[in-house]
Amino acid sequence: MSNSMKGMSLITLEEFSPEQVQALLSQAIELKRKKRARIFPRSLADRNFCMIFQRPSCRTRTAFAIAAADEGAQAHAMSPQEIRFGSGESIKDIARVLGRMFDGIAIRAYDTPLIEEVAEHAGVPVWNALTEQHHPTQALADFMTLQENGIALSGAKMAYVGEGKANVVTSLMVAAAKLGVELRVVTPKGHHPEPSLVDRLLGWRHNDRTKIVVTSDMREGLLGADAVYADMWVPMEGNWDIPAMARDFRGYQINREAMAMTENPRALFLHCMPAQHNLQTEFARKHPEAIEATDEVFDGPLSRAIDQAENRMHTIKALMVSTV
Repeated sequence: MSNSMKGMSLITLEEFSPEQVQALLSQAIELKRKKRARIFPRSLADRNFCMIFQRPSCRTRTAFAIAAADEGAQAHAMSPQEIRFGSGESIKDIARVLGRMFDGIAIRAYDTPLIEEVAEHAGVPVWNALTEQHHPTQALADFMTLQENGIALSGAKMAYVGEGKANVVTSLMVAAAKLGVELRVVTPKGHHPEPSLVDRLLGWRHNDRTKIVVTSDMREGLLGADAVYADMWVPMEGNWDIPAMARDFRGYQINREAMAMTENPRALFLHCMPAQHNLQTEFARKHPEAIEATDEVFDGPLSRAIDQAENRMHTIKALMVSTV
């Protein structure tokens, strides 16, 4: 199955078949087992990867760097000032040159079309490390986390509580359609994902167990969930009216009462991070109304948020190994 992915780019996750997505998750779990046992196949020895991050990154950047090093490759980080997409040099020209230098390119950008254009001309795999519209490597880590906790993905019930138009939930919907997951998007009115996107994903779902339910009712969305997924309600970049935005999400905090709505004592808590769950960040102290989860849940025994962060590395490693 890995050979069938050779040369593929990851832009939105729609490019991958359900079998390929599942193969990536299974391979990531095996690579995690090997790393824990200090076994490193080094299947990417003598390879070189380019990392271009136009916006801040903690987990994704370190995940790509360490995944490459574990497999014997070199990861080279380049700043936006060095890569002047479309300003000092055309995207096509930069992509063609980087494709001659590197074996794969990871890009965190503002807009997906930039990554699509690089992938069109580079001639090597290009991986979306986050855009405003998509975050596919995060979705891979999320579903790996469910699977390694013994939750069969086909028929699994996940409740995402947060901004329904966010890049994370968009990628979760794509992955859910591939894997047969019942995804409940729990978000206030006015924050629902585009109905046309939901209809399109359901139209080509590959598993009859796939469901994408959009609701503003917390109890409806959380009842029976195997996992409750929280995300920040508001952006930390840019000049936004945070108090006004946070008001829409009043009543959507993931706390003990919210987890009890699942009526599932084994329901896991997930979070893509960064997370606001106490007053230990400057942002939360300035905007306490925007805290989307409580410490009790985030650091509770059923929280898998830190596992998710680690699993970014393992799923990205599986992606690199499979496509290069």
